[in-house]
Amino acid sequence: MAASAPMPHGTGFPAEGRCGYYVEKKKRFCRMVVAAGKRFCGEHAGAAEEENARKRILCPLDPKHTVYEDQLAKHLKKCNSREKPKPDFFIQDINAGLKDETEIPEKLVPISFLSEEQMENLIKKLRKASEGLNSTLKDQIMSHPALHDALNDPKNGDSATKHLKQQASILGNIEKLKLLGPRRCFVEFGAGKGKLSHWVDIALKDAEKVHFILVEKVTTRFKVDGKHRKKNSVFERLQIDIQHLCLNKIPLLSKEKLPVVGIGKHLCGVATDLALRCLVETYAASCEERNEEPLAKRVKNDKTEKEINTLAKEGNEKNIPEKWTPVAGIVIALCCHHRCDWRHYVGKEYFRALGLGAVEFHYFQRMSSWATCGMQKTSLEASNISTKRKDKQNDGSEEHDDGGYRITDDSTQSLPGFLNVEEKKKIGHLCKLLIDQGRINYLQQKGFNPALQYYTDPLVSLENVLLTALPNHSSSPETTA
Repeated sequence: MAASAPMPHGTGFPAEGRCGYYVEKKKRFCRMVVAAGKRFCGEHAGAAEEENARKRILCPLDPKHTVYEDQLAKHLKKCNSREKPKPDFFIQDINAGLKDETEIPEKLVPISFLSEEQMENLIKKLRKASEGLNSTLKDQIMSHPALHDALNDPKNGDSATKHLKQQASILGNIEKLKLLGPRRCFVEFGAGKGKLSHWVDIALKDAEKVHFILVEKVTTRFKVDGKHRKKNSVFERLQIDIQHLCLNKIPLLSKEKLPVVGIGKHLCGVATDLALRCLVETYAASCEERNEEPLAKRVKNDKTEKEINTLAKEGNEKNIPEKWTPVAGIVIALCCHHRCDWRHYVGKEYFRALGLGAVEFHYFQRMSSWATCGMQKTSLEASNISTKRKDKQNDGSEEHDDGGYRITDDSTQSLPGFLNVEEKKKIGHLCKLLIDQGRINYLQQKGFNPALQYYTDPLVSLENVLLTALPNHSSSPETTA
């Protein structure tokens, strides 16, 4: 009998046609399908001393899998981890922001290591910097008829209902800003399965010349993509980090010259800053330099004068922008401020004007997790929740908020003696607000009219703030001061 990992008592047997190697780390048999007449898959055949004792080695490109040593050269040519040719729209660090090593100390101690006096000084700085900011945002919880049937589906579980409510509110806000119309390109950042774009597509019905670009840096299961059947909508997926994405190098945008609407649901920390810079700095600035032609001139190429007059008359009804702009609007549900990064942060100038810098930003971003850490659970409950969260992440879940149970951040492990839980949550919210205000200031400097609002109930998601922005010449929302 070929050797294999020892099988603990009571684990049963491998499924028929599956590998007979017991994976100790996972406490189960390997589930790979085996070749006819074999007991072990190719990955574990070497460990079981089969296949004439051929030696398997770790792949030099990705040590998470192995390969036969005598087939290494062949494997390296087709390995999924090999470096692939970069597309034209990949430009290294184009949205990363300037790197100033002198601003960031080599090592900052965790919050839990700070003295009470140091913590008090940080909180004083935070409160002084936040003077005049409205800590209570406007409620803008909306819905949209496109999701009516889905929201009322009795088969929905709590998680599905929660996500649908958020998507419906984001869609309602997009429509309120008159961004839900024909002849434009929706760029969904951190698209995941692409559900938000899917509902935007449903809401647009038969609107003409609508394009969707779904940006996601990791491979995910594109379950929703197969449901797109409308002839007027074009979907394109880009597997790329937003940090390196140059929108004006995408053939679709350079050819069609459609106004872009940047959207996102729970765009984690630094990804929001990268997306904002990608839209209003890299893309919009480049288009303005090229003096892009206005909508009426472009439409005239393939429309009669009568049709142009009709479009102009019905423009407001159909949400067609009167003046063409590279970025027609931005609607992003914010998330995970504790995952921000000073280098990529777009609000540096705002922080510096307040007398703050990289050190304060570092601690404020860590303290922002206090807003959603909630009441501390028992170690057993926390362990179970942590396991479930990891399973969700591995399952491609789109959930990012802390759900009241974040336990991995060092800033939530110990509570300063002079703060109770409610005070800690208020400080966390203040940190998030200050970081977001830097983003508001950035957008204002770039010619946009931005706003922050609550788009869903905290019982639905603790990460319930929506950032919206329209160009100054558009009908704009109230700016949050």
